[in-house]
Amino acid sequence: MSKPLPLFTKALTDSWRSTLAWALGLAGAIMLYLPLYPSIGGSEQMQQMIDALPEGMTKALNYDQIASGPGYTQATLFGLIGFLLMSMASVSWGAGAVGGDEESGLLELTLAHSVTRAQVVLERAAALVVRVAALSLLVFALVLVLNEPAKLDIDVGHLTGAVVLFAGLALLTGTTALCVGAMTGRKVYGIAGGAAVAVLGYVFNAVGRQSSNVEWLLNFSPYHWAYSNSPVANGADWGVAAWLLAISAGLVAVGAAALQRRDVGV
Repeated sequence: MSKPLPLFTKALTDSWRSTLAWALGLAGAIMLYLPLYPSIGGSEQMQQMIDALPEGMTKALNYDQIASGPGYTQATLFGLIGFLLMSMASVSWGAGAVGGDEESGLLELTLAHSVTRAQVVLERAAALVVRVAALSLLVFALVLVLNEPAKLDIDVGHLTGAVVLFAGLALLTGTTALCVGAMTGRKVYGIAGGAAVAVLGYVFNAVGRQSSNVEWLLNFSPYHWAYSNSPVANGADWGVAAWLLAISAGLVAVGAAALQRRDVGV
């Protein structure tokens, strides 16, 4: 009897080392940044430093929020270093899921073992979801552990929503990479597509917050969709969370359809 979800299982077992490495990176960033808050957050000196920076810079980096524990966590972890690390992890997994295998010639061998092209995309997308969820749960747990010692004063419900949006953004970049890789058969194009979503989303948010003349850019920034409400401080917009997940599901469907319709080669 064949094993259920063989491609899903293999994708997880083959990537456990990279998953562990990204988990350690995220844990290191959390342990580095969050315990610093009691010594800098909410102090008069900190506020003076923020006020001395150009207004455009503070808005671009979300430093206008860091005087409070939730705002500090939002700006430093969810909005910057954590976003960067999760995007890099998700894009690398998504780009390699189909495009990387096709470039190496492994996809043809996989398809020779009585699996469908749609099955390849769907099971590897499911493995991507599990890995992103695992890293997101780690972030949630570590922030929760540090919440009281670091005097962050984060509401658990708000933290839950922020982590869901954090995972949704990561999935969007990863599924974009997977979709582009499935459409083109090239890992580098998948990386470019996923990275474009992450980088342009961040840049459009930073630039769009500078002036009402370019505020329209915010409409094209998934980063802004997720974080405009500062979810760690104010709670998540669950409609946005559902929208991010729906777009990711649509990208997976497009990738599966594209792989079905084209020739597979090296």
